[in-house]
Amino acid sequence: MIRVLIADDHPVVRQGLRTFLGVQEDIEVVGEAADGTEAVARAEALAPDVILLDLKMPGVDGQAALEEMRARGISSRVLVLTSVGERARVLPVVRAGASGYLYKDVDPQALVQAIRAVHDGHVLFAPEAADAMLAPDQGDKAAVALTEREREVLTQIARGRSNREIARALVVSEKTVKTHVSNILMKLGLQDRTQAALYAVRHGLAER
Repeated sequence: MIRVLIADDHPVVRQGLRTFLGVQEDIEVVGEAADGTEAVARAEALAPDVILLDLKMPGVDGQAALEEMRARGISSRVLVLTSVGERARVLPVVRAGASGYLYKDVDPQALVQAIRAVHDGHVLFAPEAADAMLAPDQGDKAAVALTEREREVLTQIARGRSNREIARALVVSEKTVKTHVSNILMKLGLQDRTQAALYAVRHGLAER
């Protein structure tokens, strides 16, 4: 079972999500929170697998709550589910540790699939959020600079694999994988593995 915590300041939204997710065979809603402070407390007490986190909440907002969770060592995967359409909000939330960013108009079944994907270690972003993560002039020219092995490593990163898992899959040492990852980030001008995964998805490398 995937244990989910819902953090949203609107009771109707929380109830709707609880009702819909409650009929999924592999998902269990273990708690709710109405603001950021409560979200941190519930996350610490319940240790859910996935947290559905709204950004716009009274008092401590979603981003601040996420930053506090990471500061406290809470390892739950966080899937932002928000109505906030500001592109500038995406990157700070990702840097704070979000594994996904979706908008509240997402198709319900797509939300279920997103919860499962994030739980499995993948990153998942609405197209608009992914575009906000990567500058439009980044891309094809930089991708050409990657070696075939670097492309293979990038594909594995997009699938949520750790360096150890990538090393096992490609039959190389973990040290070699670390070197490839560093080279990928440098060549593509990216800051971390999450941005690398988004890059791979955007350029069709994730399904190779």
